[in-house]
Amino acid sequence: MKSAETPEARSVRVLRVGEQMRHTLSDILARGDVHDETLAKHMVTVTEVRMSPDLRHATVFIKPLLGKDEEKVLKALRTNTAYLQREVAARVQMKYAAKLKFLADESFDEGSHIDKLLRDPKVARDLTSSAED
Repeated sequence: MKSAETPEARSVRVLRVGEQMRHTLSDILARGDVHDETLAKHMVTVTEVRMSPDLRHATVFIKPLLGKDEEKVLKALRTNTAYLQREVAARVQMKYAAKLKFLADESFDEGSHIDKLLRDPKVARDLTSSAED
């Protein structure tokens, strides 16, 4: 039997579940529920959770405060993945516990790089001369 859900409704559901998972993971990490020395020392921001269309896989983008010890934090999260998957599954009511994959969120670095490029005197000169034309 096919699902009567439209593609739009499915995509909204995927986004909604991703956002629920983001809030849940943020809450778990903020409360210090994970008993890990590295995670206890770092404030970790969960910037986004992207769900697969079948909701069985979640890619979790994180950024430690000030970007410090990013690799150590990622390693600690990956070490505690099983615990985090169980906790998220218990708090977010889903048919299946989604498999979590942790990645560093590079979007902040990209934004900083673009900002730096735009502030370069040569680029600023080009931008002002084209605005005057």
